[in-house]
Amino acid sequence: MMGKSILLASASPRRREILETAGIPFTVVPSFGEEICPEGLSVETVVAENAKAKALEVSSRFPGQVVLGADTLVEYGGTKLGKPKDRAHATEMLRFLSGKTHRVLTGVCLTDGVNTQTEVSVSHVTFRTLSEELISTYVATGECDDKAGAYGIQGKGCILVEKIEGDYFSIVGLPICTVYKMLEEF
Repeated sequence: MMGKSILLASASPRRREILETAGIPFTVVPSFGEEICPEGLSVETVVAENAKAKALEVSSRFPGQVVLGADTLVEYGGTKLGKPKDRAHATEMLRFLSGKTHRVLTGVCLTDGVNTQTEVSVSHVTFRTLSEELISTYVATGECDDKAGAYGIQGKGCILVEKIEGDYFSIVGLPICTVYKMLEEF
């Protein structure tokens, strides 16, 4: 399986970069699958189901191809944080996470339309206490716009983070060691 190309059901530049770095051949085929985030489901279930929905949607268009779907959410105290709606929402999210340890969950799914495997990676990120000036300066960079929890640890958002526990690549958006193991088993 490792020599064959997979389809990445995501337009995320971060996920592409991680796969390229790991040397896994892939083709980007963005999913039209609808993301869900209902209140009654655990964050683990939401990211797993979203990753699966994305992978299965692409698989339905490319039968027999191995497809990788992924979804990332941030959670603190039962509140799920996806991508911010706008910069004001990003500012609220960063204020909310300031000085706290939150969870970053990334669900990944591999499918060929017949066999489907799903895994969830959970990491913990501790933010330092953020000043209003730091939040404002960071939000103005625009880096927060398309990222769960309104920050990118791999970019300018690294200055917000005091420590991490878990898989760095999962926080970025793709737990590559987990994906590689899944591919080996697939």
